[in-house]
Parts: sequence; C-alpha cells; structure tokens
Amino acid sequence: MGAPGRTEYRGRRWRRYLRDRFPVLALLLLAPTIPELLTGSTPISTLFYDPFGFLLSFGLDIGLYGTGALLIREFAVVYRKGWATILLLGAAYGIAEEGFAVHTFFQTSGSPVDALASYGHAFGVNWLWALGLTVFHATYSIALPILLVRLWYPTTVSERWLRPGSLALVAFVYVGEVALFAHLVGHGPSPFTLAFFLGVVAVLIALAYSVPADLLSLARRPTRIGRGGLVLAGALSFAGWVVVIFLSGTAIAPALVAALVIAAANGSALAIILRRVGAVDAEVAEFWFAWGMLGILFAWDVPVEFSVPGILGVAALIGYLQYRLGRRIAERNPASGLALGANRIPSE
Repeated sequence: MGAPGRTEYRGRRWRRYLRDRFPVLALLLLAPTIPELLTGSTPISTLFYDPFGFLLSFGLDIGLYGTGALLIREFAVVYRKGWATILLLGAAYGIAEEGFAVHTFFQTSGSPVDALASYGHAFGVNWLWALGLTVFHATYSIALPILLVRLWYPTTVSERWLRPGSLALVAFVYVGEVALFAHLVGHGPSPFTLAFFLGVVAVLIALAYSVPADLLSLARRPTRIGRGGLVLAGALSFAGWVVVIFLSGTAIAPALVAALVIAAANGSALAIILRRVGAVDAEVAEFWFAWGMLGILFAWDVPVEFSVPGILGVAALIGYLQYRLGRRIAERNPASGLALGANRIPSE
C-alpha cells in the first residue's frame, strides 16, 4: 500500500519541478525563435526536407541566444537591476554574436549583410550593420523575450532561476559556442578592431552594473496612450531598420542619414514609453507594445513567405500564443478592457 503513495509523491514532485522550469524553457526557446525563425534567418522550411540539419541549427541557436538571454536575465535579478541594464547587456550580446562569433560586422559581401557590406563600411567594419544589429539583438533577441516571459510568469520576475552550478554551465555553453563560431566562420576582425569592440563590450557591461535600477523605470501614473499608439511605438525599431535596408539598396542618402534613422526610431519608441506609459497599468501597456514589436515582423513575413515557405506558420503560432497571453493578462486586469478591444487603456 505504501509504494503507490511514494510513486504518486515522486510524480507530484517531478511535475512541480517541470512546472518550475517552464519559464526557463520559455526563455530558452523564445530568445532564438523571434530573431531567427520569425525573420527567416533560420528557415523553418528546413525542418521538412532536412530535419536533422534544422534541429542542429536551432539547437545551436538555443545555445547562443537562449543562454545569452538567461545570463542577462539572471544578472538583472541578482544585482536587482532594471530595463536599462537588460538593454545594455543586450547590446553587448549583439556585439558578441555578430562581431565575435559570426563576424558579420566585418563581412565584405554576401548574405546576410548584402549592400550594407559597402554602405556604411569604413576601416574594415560595416558600421551601419553593426549599429542596426546591435540594437536589434538588444531589443528583439534579449529584451522582448524577457518581457514576454515576465508577462507569462509575473510571479517569477524577481526570482533566481539558476543555481550557481547551472549558471556556470549556461555560461560555459554560451562562451563555448561564441568561441566555436569564431573559429569556424572566418573573415574575422583585425587585432585593432577586435580590441575596439572588446573595449565597447567592457564599457557596456560596466555601465550595466553601475546604472541605477530605476533608470528607464516608469512613473507612478496611469498610461496616457491608446493601444494603437503602443503598437505603433513597438513597431518603430524594426521599421527604422527596414528603412535603412531600403536606403542601403538605393544609396539615395548618405550612410550617416541611415544611422540617424535608427537612432530616431528607437529614441522615439523610448520617449513614448517614458512619457506616456505609467506603472499603474504597465502590464497591459507592455502587452500592446510587444504586439507592435511582433506585428511588424508578421508583416515582414508576408513577402518572405515566397522565399522561406512556412514562415507565416511560425507567425501564426506566435500570434496564437500572444492571443493566449492577452487572455491571461485580461484575467489579471479585468478593468483594462483588454479582452474587449478597448481603444484606449483606461486612465484616471
């Protein structure tokens, strides 16, 4: 009679353990899915004609993006930091991936840099590509997945997910994968440019550690912008990058103008958040802002579907998950009007 009881107890413990790991698993999967599968950089169509190759490629993506996001999230929790720290470390991650691992900062031709290998290129560095991809990784590869997991699991926001041993293992996988890619890819930086970007990363990490936790925090007030405005603000960052890609192919404006477009798009999004979004109903505002970030990628996927079949399926899956997340947030915030499609977030 005792054995079934022990078996049932072990089963409950195992289920509880798996449930506690859901946020970790969600971040590990979201971090590479958004910038890789949802943009077509890792074609989902490969899954159907070369499943082993896809699993290997996506597994490497998890080992890079997922571990990087986990390390940044744990850093912010351990040192009780906020979004400024996450974005600064996200920028350092972007430099590490594109500069130290896959070397696209220094690529002279071909995909994925294409025209940006010459437009904005100087001293052996694709500066526009470097700026755009650093911002992209900080926002889409790191900040957005962390935000979405926070919205799914709000009770775990301040909890540490990794014990010291697990943290060391995650760091080992991340550093090992960066080193592996750096060895395999080629066309790497000169010693001078490598030293320069190592210095930039060091500065970003130092700033991430030293900035106040409340830098970029929301004022204690209701949100004063409708959901349409939040969706638009969320779309600005990637929209700016699309403009830069267009300019690189036409060269109708100097590269400096394109750099200003990136700065203006992201600066405007940040200004909208800080000036119009309040901490009183931040969860609902964050949900609509995330919709904007994802929605413009969904629009991007429509023409990409012709070259990467199946990418709209990825968009549909993530869109469905966003719908489910909205239902969950509406249950937690019944006065928000989220589920009813209110045009404006209620304010006092």
